[in-house]
Amino acid sequence: MYGSENLNEDSERTAFRKTEKKYKLYYDSNKKKKKLPRAVDLSDVIDFKAISESFVRNEELPVGVSKAQSRFDNPVFCLDACPGFYFIPAALSIEEQHKWIKESLVSFPQPPNRTNHNAVYGPIHSLFRAANDKQILVEEANDVEGDVCSHRWASSEEIDSSLNGNSCKSISASVLLRKLRWSTLGLQFDWSKRGYNVSLPHNKIPDALSQLAKKMAAPAMPAGEDFQPEAAIVNYFGSGDMLGGHLDDMEVDWSKPIVSMSLGCKAIFLLGGKSRNDEPLAMFLRSGDIVLMSGEARERFHGVPRIFTDAEHAEIGSLEKLLSDEDDICYLEYIKTSRININIRQVF
Repeated sequence: MYGSENLNEDSERTAFRKTEKKYKLYYDSNKKKKKLPRAVDLSDVIDFKAISESFVRNEELPVGVSKAQSRFDNPVFCLDACPGFYFIPAALSIEEQHKWIKESLVSFPQPPNRTNHNAVYGPIHSLFRAANDKQILVEEANDVEGDVCSHRWASSEEIDSSLNGNSCKSISASVLLRKLRWSTLGLQFDWSKRGYNVSLPHNKIPDALSQLAKKMAAPAMPAGEDFQPEAAIVNYFGSGDMLGGHLDDMEVDWSKPIVSMSLGCKAIFLLGGKSRNDEPLAMFLRSGDIVLMSGEARERFHGVPRIFTDAEHAEIGSLEKLLSDEDDICYLEYIKTSRININIRQVF
């Protein structure tokens, strides 16, 4: 469902893969110079921010782009060649972005929500707080044989003074935070079986997020129907991270949209066709943008080959101003080099 599939020689030659490699972050190999990102040609990347600004000024749109009917103050754009795809630039206010960044870091990785760390460490509580407190996750043996281990947070001083070398292993919370790649809300997705496991403990989608998703999904919903948020996947990207080409195909009714919210550093999003051999379109995703994918758009490969973490291209100036208070510095430090994507689904 997420991440690229195992790549073989044929998949390396597909149009989608070639475009991924075109935009992926690479560094120049000259060791005598400071490590700098390799320049990439962005001239073919669709910029819906610029399209929106132009439309507001003169109501003109580029060929292949149209405006959907909606009750939003912001225009909702469609791609004529891709029915079911909707792009809402700057759909979230800066205050909403602030709220969901904090929720994504503090609340969403909390058990019973699962994360990519569960497979190795089991449920981890209060990861973001522990990272800011410079805590260390310590694995300790519970039985005489040392085969059963549990985890707890500890300071470096506690480890030095009390563990006496009895711990199995330890890892800092800051490292775990940087290795956080996903968390799941609502109905939990079973990655090994590629399906939703309704028997896993879970909480409902938070009411505020559910209401926001229902509102944003409206342009893509069949007439007379309401979106029912039942699950969400939160993706966390750091510098150099990418989300390989994939399909979101495990929900029952593809006429219902996936509501995808972007937060933090700017990224490139690829929207391909029904085959990896179809050349994808590239477009910018900025903090506050929302993408809807429903119907035919759900059948198209898509992915994120690149996020921009440098000051020139990340475009998070407004967030930096809002997160300048002392209490928010920890969120700013994270989001300056990261992107968060919250995508909400109706499962049944």
